[in-house]
Amino acid sequence: MKNNSLRIRLSDKRKHKLMLYAAQEDKTITGVIEEWIDNVKLKNERETQG
Repeated sequence: MKNNSLRIRLSDKRKHKLMLYAAQEDKTITGVIEEWIDNVKLKNERETQG
């Protein structure tokens, strides 16, 4: 897997909420975001598979 990075801007409140959620789920923030991305339903999955 090629490592990529993504920068986003969040309010302090949202960042804190994300950090708390990750801690509660015993996951990294990366893990939380990857899980969310994997669960996103696309209209046509074939278009995103390369």
